[in-house]
Amino acid sequence: MGLSAEALRDSVRDLLAVELGDAGVQLTLPVRLSGGASRDTWSVDVRRSDGTVVPCVVRRERGGPPGRAQLGVGDEAELLQAARRAGVPVPAVIARGDAAPGSGAAYVVMERIEGETLAPRILREERYAAARARLVGDCAAAAARIHAIPVGDATCLRDQSPLEEYREVLDRLGEPHPAFELGFRWLEAHRPAPGRRAVVHGDLRLGNLIVGEDGLRAVLDWELAHLGDPAEDLGWLCVKAWRFGGPGLVAGVGTVDELLDAYAQNGGDRVDPDRLRWWEVMGTLRWGIICITQAATHLSGGFRSVELAAIGRRTCQVEWDLLDLLEPELVG
Repeated sequence: MGLSAEALRDSVRDLLAVELGDAGVQLTLPVRLSGGASRDTWSVDVRRSDGTVVPCVVRRERGGPPGRAQLGVGDEAELLQAARRAGVPVPAVIARGDAAPGSGAAYVVMERIEGETLAPRILREERYAAARARLVGDCAAAAARIHAIPVGDATCLRDQSPLEEYREVLDRLGEPHPAFELGFRWLEAHRPAPGRRAVVHGDLRLGNLIVGEDGLRAVLDWELAHLGDPAEDLGWLCVKAWRFGGPGLVAGVGTVDELLDAYAQNGGDRVDPDRLRWWEVMGTLRWGIICITQAATHLSGGFRSVELAAIGRRTCQVEWDLLDLLEPELVG
């Protein structure tokens, strides 16, 4: 049974009354926002006793434990706070609750930042022209600050090796995908030497960014964060799926040289283009396997969803993208 807006409002109000030291705090009725496969997200305004109104978002776990590669909202809240201390543009965490009466699951309350998250609007609407011109630099700067978060401030994160993990996922699915097998073979043959381990966002891309007319305002959706190679985030920004039809090789708007130069200028280590390409191939393969798993979730009846089915149909498109990366002459 889904959580009612009234039950969430009452639970969050009780929590905020304690956290803010304001027994007279009141909340508007939460409005559920679209998007997100692992969290329910609600918009709500918090009115304090002095009349101050604080626009907020409540992110709540769905039933069951977090997925294998996902942080619980409590850990996500701690990571957001560490990211904010490191200068990453993120929403401020206001409070968090651990399945308080009426809430049904753990949740976090954070500030609501105005802006756009839909990639087609960011990439095509004239009012975001200035933001597009600086978006690659903004993303590079955010990535450099993410990778500078002290590992000691992110004790909730585990070290991940995506190549082995996604090999295991595809084997478990038991479906034949020759293009992905070629991808695994190439990745094994060209694996870069181990480098510095750092906090990695894990899903840094359009769709998980709040963009205003002035540029990047916030990085969202940290549930896939882990410890890994910083170049992973940069390679994910280059994956074709996350260009959303834009002409630029990075987030649909920029070039690889712009990304690497801006990353280094903002304190990141200089990334070798071959290392970046390895992570672009890895990211493309990863997205293809995610498409398969999303379809499997729908087809198995575990969670029936037209959206998951539609994502599954994109698998063949990603196979094409992967072949294009590995052997352009085969599809050119």
